[in-house]
Amino acid sequence: MKNSEKQGQVNATQGKATDTENIKNNAKINIVEPAPDAATDLKELFVDSLKDIYWAENALVGALPKMAANATSPGLASAILEHLDVTKLQISRLEEVFDLVGEKAEGKKCEAMAGLLKEGDSIVLETTPGPVRDAGIIAASQKIEHYEIATYGTLVAFAKTLGENDAAKLLTQTLAEEKEADCVLNVVALNTVNAVAAE
Repeated sequence: MKNSEKQGQVNATQGKATDTENIKNNAKINIVEPAPDAATDLKELFVDSLKDIYWAENALVGALPKMAANATSPGLASAILEHLDVTKLQISRLEEVFDLVGEKAEGKKCEAMAGLLKEGDSIVLETTPGPVRDAGIIAASQKIEHYEIATYGTLVAFAKTLGENDAAKLLTQTLAEEKEADCVLNVVALNTVNAVAAE
């Protein structure tokens, strides 16, 4: 092996070592100090997550009528209003879950849902009424559904781990409803709205 090749291998090895040190140093810099009221066990994290989604569902009750009013597709408006009724039932179900785990039903601002709703408002502003706006409303709605599916899936897993089986059953019911809502939006998009918007 030539000296230049050996030197190249040495430099590459030293470069990897330097990269590793940089990653470790950056990791130390990025360590976040917990808030004074930070969760210290899974039960606290579970309850905190319940408060988040409770706020989110209540915020959604306020947002869904506006989405329906701005939809021109009868199928889309109908799907949104049907999900409004389902969302109200989900809020009642969450209140049951809070009761089951011995906690007061209260919301804590869900930054994720607040952001998704703000994005939904932006989509309505940035599209003209008709099929293009409808396609945007569906896109915004599906982002919300996917967030809810992820959240309820996690809550079900937490509840089962904590032995909160009755709570897990209620949360599983809501998870199934969110998946169904996503499927309904898919059907509306693929069967009518998207094709008309593309014309």
